[in-house]
Amino acid sequence: MSEDRTHVQEFFTARAAGWDSRFPDDGPAYAAAVAELGLRAGDRVLDAGCGTGRALPPLRAAVGPSGVVLGADVTPAMLQAAVRAGRGRDGLLLVADVATLPLRSEALDAVFAAGLIAHLPDPAANLRELARVVRPGGRLALFHPIGRAALAARHGRQLTPDDLRAEPNLRPLLAGSGWRMTSYVDEDARFLVLADREG
Repeated sequence: MSEDRTHVQEFFTARAAGWDSRFPDDGPAYAAAVAELGLRAGDRVLDAGCGTGRALPPLRAAVGPSGVVLGADVTPAMLQAAVRAGRGRDGLLLVADVATLPLRSEALDAVFAAGLIAHLPDPAANLRELARVVRPGGRLALFHPIGRAALAARHGRQLTPDDLRAEPNLRPLLAGSGWRMTSYVDEDARFLVLADREG
């Protein structure tokens, strides 16, 4: 296991039990972001870095009973919290690293990733791996329930030009990883980037 992965696991294991209580009002923001992904009944979607599974209920509602919802996270304690919250009913939960997903190529219609991009040890390679498992024309949503400035303020930091999530940095990163950015929203109340899988 890489040092980066170990650090991420330790960080989230320590916070898993109380994670949802720290952000009790995020549900509508997740539902709104999922709606913008444009899923259809029967689609196959992955919640990458699903944490406690807050996106799983709206993802399940979007794809219906005939669809497939997967939730993957590298931290078992987060998946256990998802099960305790009753969200294991909405998707199949996998202990998996986005660096090497246990999925065949082009198996999915879409990937939803909330708060994931800041925790990727190798963003270009990890985004390429997400692209590998999505069919051409499929979609990616990179989401956070608050924008970059609000998140930086929450952590007592200033935004810097090298912030990975800044549009001038993220657009070419996505383009070099098999994705074409189609929209970029960075507001106080949400961060949402949508991209299409290049053919």
